[in-house]
Amino acid sequence: MNGLDMTVMFVYFGVLVVAGIIGSLKAKSSEDFILAGRNLGMFMYLGCLSAVILGGASTIGTAQLGYEHGLSGIWFVTMIGLGIITLGTIFIKRISSLKVTTISELLGKRYNAQAQIISAVVAAIYTLMVSVTQVIGMGTIIHALLGWNMTASMLIGGSIVLFYTILGGMWSVTVTDIIQFVVMTVAIFGFMLPISVSEAGGLKALAGDLPSSYFDFSSIGYGQIFQYFLLYTLGMAVSQDIWQRVFTARTEKIARNGSIFAGVYSIAYAIAGSVIGMCAYLLLPNAESSQSIFATLAVQILPQGLLGLVLAGVCSALMSTASGTLLASSTLISNDIIKKVWLKNISEKNYLILTRVNTLIVGVLAIVFALWIQDVLVALDVAYAILSGAIFVPFVVSLFWKDIHPKAGVSAIVVSTLVVLGGLLIEGLSSTTPILYGISSSIIVMAGFAVMARNKELSDREPVSEDVK
Repeated sequence: MNGLDMTVMFVYFGVLVVAGIIGSLKAKSSEDFILAGRNLGMFMYLGCLSAVILGGASTIGTAQLGYEHGLSGIWFVTMIGLGIITLGTIFIKRISSLKVTTISELLGKRYNAQAQIISAVVAAIYTLMVSVTQVIGMGTIIHALLGWNMTASMLIGGSIVLFYTILGGMWSVTVTDIIQFVVMTVAIFGFMLPISVSEAGGLKALAGDLPSSYFDFSSIGYGQIFQYFLLYTLGMAVSQDIWQRVFTARTEKIARNGSIFAGVYSIAYAIAGSVIGMCAYLLLPNAESSQSIFATLAVQILPQGLLGLVLAGVCSALMSTASGTLLASSTLISNDIIKKVWLKNISEKNYLILTRVNTLIVGVLAIVFALWIQDVLVALDVAYAILSGAIFVPFVVSLFWKDIHPKAGVSAIVVSTLVVLGGLLIEGLSSTTPILYGISSSIIVMAGFAVMARNKELSDREPVSEDVK
């Protein structure tokens, strides 16, 4: 990589740090730090939500799937988009008026304190794992750019995100996300996609030279498509990092419409990433690693200066998601565990300090786990398997079933979490069936409580006397 591209990248990172500092000036309270004062308009909300859902796995993973499977690689990010659209059309209206900070807080209101704490633990693990995927992705890009080893690359990328997130929380994240949303959009749709297609010989060359299976939307396999549905469409509906962005919207209308637009944008992003991967299949047929195919292709085809901008766009996607999930995980730990259990009367000032400290701890853990796992898609599968299998059913039931027993939620979460983790250990980290086991066990537990409540209701009724008969 030449000096011009490196300069573009370093200037971009510097801009993000400055933007983070500017955002920190607005974080006067814990609500500012966690939810940007619940005051974002449509453009800022759309940019922030799109930036957080389209991270390293979305960009690098979709290009990898396009390289390996063709157009059917779109299903990964398309299912994320469908999840966001579902969130906007079904769930937002029921939640926006509650003025909660986390999904776990909502579950605590509908069930009991135990449900809030247990779900916070599960969701915090999920958001931590998503942060891990972003650190891995940043390491992949910086490694391809500068030739540094993966350990140093992940440490540098993760540290930059952690720095500006601790500074100003959601306001810093919001300011940097707007920049990142614009850069990633221009980089992918304005440069990387058209140049990749051109270098591959145009759309006719793609149609003529690629295997026919690359144009079959189901070639990745219906089982894999269903797995993506379970992981991401269901997972998006109960993802704390997503809901934390939803809670930043100024009005319910902004939250609803912005979510739908972000979902549509995600589907377009999925198509672009898959086509880029297909172009890489023609241009780099013997690539050593399909996981780093996006960065490798960019280095080969992009001119000086533009390479730095495009890879800055990819880092934008990674950093946006990483900052959002780091903040989500620390919020869950601060709001739903520490404050709920130990520091119920903590002052506003100390609560803000507590959240910053937890953000630092979560960020360090994310970097450590990234150095250990070093596989974007596997780490993401584990995160969403826990979320979809353990939280989705209790969450949906809490919105649509008013008379459910208070202990049903916590029981379902505990049982299904253990089932999912056990299934992953036995069947492998990328297996779909543990999610189904988790969902099924949640349904069984909650149905069991409903039956017991019904039986108790019948037994409590006084028998009808013979005279009345």
